[in-house]
Amino acid sequence: MRVAEILHTMEYGPAPESAAPATAWLDAHARRFGMFIDGKWTTPGDERLFDTVNPANGQPFAKLTQASETELDAAVAAARRAFAGWSQASGHTRARYMYALARQIQKHARRLAVLETIDNGKPIRETRDIDIPLVARHFYHHAGWAQLMDTQLAGYAPLGVVGQIIPWNFPLLMLAWKIAPALAMGNTVVLKPAEWTSLTALAFAEICQEIGLPPGVVNIVHGPGDSTGSALVAHRKVKRIGFTGSVATGRVIQRLAAEAGVKHVSLELGGKNPMIIFPDIGPARAAEIAVAGMNFAWAGQSCGSTSRVLVHESIYEDVVMRIAALVDSLVVGDPLDQASQMGPVNSAAHLARIEQHVAWAHADGARMVAGGGPAGTLPVDGFWIRPAAFADVTPDMRIAQQEIFGPVMAIMKWQTEEEALALANGTEMGLTASVWTNRLDAALRFARELESGYVWINGSSTHFPGMPFSGRKESGVGSEEGLEELLSYTETKAVHFVTRIAQ
Repeated sequence: MRVAEILHTMEYGPAPESAAPATAWLDAHARRFGMFIDGKWTTPGDERLFDTVNPANGQPFAKLTQASETELDAAVAAARRAFAGWSQASGHTRARYMYALARQIQKHARRLAVLETIDNGKPIRETRDIDIPLVARHFYHHAGWAQLMDTQLAGYAPLGVVGQIIPWNFPLLMLAWKIAPALAMGNTVVLKPAEWTSLTALAFAEICQEIGLPPGVVNIVHGPGDSTGSALVAHRKVKRIGFTGSVATGRVIQRLAAEAGVKHVSLELGGKNPMIIFPDIGPARAAEIAVAGMNFAWAGQSCGSTSRVLVHESIYEDVVMRIAALVDSLVVGDPLDQASQMGPVNSAAHLARIEQHVAWAHADGARMVAGGGPAGTLPVDGFWIRPAAFADVTPDMRIAQQEIFGPVMAIMKWQTEEEALALANGTEMGLTASVWTNRLDAALRFARELESGYVWINGSSTHFPGMPFSGRKESGVGSEEGLEELLSYTETKAVHFVTRIAQ
């Protein structure tokens, strides 16, 4: 009996994780937060407070202050002042601070994991065992690059003040992806987290204080994207913008950045990512990898989720049946319960968007084989939906073309390898793709011909700080991670001289 089949027969008992470390931290701050600017906290502004909500119960549990124009200017000014010293510090000095950040993140890992789960809705086993360890790993990795900059990247200079805007699906991990390379290369940062999930960014700011990071090197401001985010992009003293989020918002950022003068811009945008399963993969294994690649543990809220599963016709119905059984067996519940395999989605607005896509899938004629609604034993309060899988999806359906960013899988059938490639490349996005086969020749050919910036062969959803993660087509410009990202936080100067002038 396979592991997945054993799990079907298991009864899950509750295994709650205590929220005490996070609630104690919140209470110590009176659950009201201002900005973190120039190494200090601003006073929360009563008239500009907004709620952050626990998606598991829909209840507000802390208040944040929307940044004013004056506060945003102060954050940029603090970063500009700090840049003079930070950019001139030796790589070894910058690395010492970054190693200290990594160690403090590990020290406070339990509190950060619980806080992330309460704020984001992701199961504690994901935040505790995956997200927070990766945050520390990124600071360790980039501390090494800070030490190597003078020798391996001689002639590259930091840009100055960089503005960074991160999403709500991996709040602290996306912070690490953005801040770590920027600091390693000698830049200073003004970061805006998503307004729904700002708390771990503020906990990180407190860690910056604990290690004595020079004031102004990291500044955190918060507020909605269409106000605070837009103002950060349009600020003329910000030299570079790094953004992770939707395609639609990426287009707005490009326009605003262009209107504010010439800026460096990187955009890591959405994905409608194919997983191509060849007939030499057994149906049981195929179903397991399809469910794993969909990232149901994150409620499908990942731009890299392989949400389009392309299965060869010879194993199609068997794989569909097994996927349905696995999806319906997922334990959906309290994200602080270590037995939960999926929690809520992040917000009421996002829940409504996912439900609309499910309705469209029905209307377009896709065959629902698993889940797809809030009925059953899910909690009454909060933003809950059952994971869903639709079979017999065709390229003209909205579920095949539009990024849902939720726990909804589309299963498609292919006959020839040419058809599989056409289906895989048949969207406007091109972020990731996954190919599963024991035929090395076919796997490498697909890797070359897939219009995706990141291709897994016999794998999915793994990242390494040294490998570039980038999109093609409407999935973005520039790279996260890897040497390509490090260089994007620098600029070069060519100096051509003649050693002797003839008289």
